[in-house]
Amino acid sequence: MEIAIIIAVVVVALVFDYTNGFHDAANAIATSVSTGALTPKVALAMAAVMNFVGAFLGQKVAHTVSDTIDPGVGSHGLVIVMAGLIGAIAWNLVTWYYGLPSSSSHALIGGLVGAALAAGATAHWDVVIEKVVLPMLISPLVAFTLGFAVMLAIMWIFRNANPSKANRGFKIAQTISAGAMALGHGLQDAQKTMGVIFLALLTGGYAAEGDGLPLWVIIAAATAISLGTWSGGWRIMRTLGRRIIHLDPPRGFAAESVAASVLYSTAYIFEAPISTTHTITSAVMGVGATKRLSAVRWGVAKSILTAWVLTFPAAGLAAAVTYWIAALFLP
Repeated sequence: MEIAIIIAVVVVALVFDYTNGFHDAANAIATSVSTGALTPKVALAMAAVMNFVGAFLGQKVAHTVSDTIDPGVGSHGLVIVMAGLIGAIAWNLVTWYYGLPSSSSHALIGGLVGAALAAGATAHWDVVIEKVVLPMLISPLVAFTLGFAVMLAIMWIFRNANPSKANRGFKIAQTISAGAMALGHGLQDAQKTMGVIFLALLTGGYAAEGDGLPLWVIIAAATAISLGTWSGGWRIMRTLGRRIIHLDPPRGFAAESVAASVLYSTAYIFEAPISTTHTITSAVMGVGATKRLSAVRWGVAKSILTAWVLTFPAAGLAAAVTYWIAALFLP
């Protein structure tokens, strides 16, 4: 029975990883597609490949995710992990349907914590606050500020450049920045699924706390998120690429470069599972504000902010309800 539950948890975790891929595909490529730097198919293919590669570049974020809760051991603990995943998937699908770029990362953490609280298990609040909540608040501010500053620098450096030549150059540069963004997405988001699978293996007694991630876990998570990315995320892509602000190639390059830098630094230095969605959206707003503040469609930004605020409690509630239903069938 326990082996069957572990297999089910792994399958559901990979389903979450897949939904993460198509939900967050827009993160890496929306700006490049909207500026005409890349065609949608080429952009998706590049994002899928870079997502796969990025998944192999680190394990620190995965271990942070696995440390957020202690579900206990055995079948009951595995049900808690399963409920957390289902809560995250439910919120991902709701926000994807309405085209809102919410955070898959925070949906996952919110789901795990919600399921743990519903079950009376331990949530490690020090890890949640230090590695999740504080980076959740700080990273968008950093991305917005850097996006604004980098774009001002680009405008000053290229102030005498021929506009058409500059745009052509930045379209080429966007190929690199979009690839860097997709690599950072794989580095951050694939690891979150690896962390949940590792948590399930710990709970089932198939791994020890100090173990590294098994290779099959890395390959499975990398493949799932890449396939999800390839399936696209057109609804959210439209929101990021057009509805917040109409981007030109220099602003697209600036936003992607800033977002990628924030993703790498938080993964390697702070071991924090931050939201790629929050990061790129804030960077887009920052570069857009250099036109004029009114150029950013703040009404759309308000809707996105609402989704951000709701993600933790909504995913947690969905996970708690899932656990309560599952508990009816537990011995």
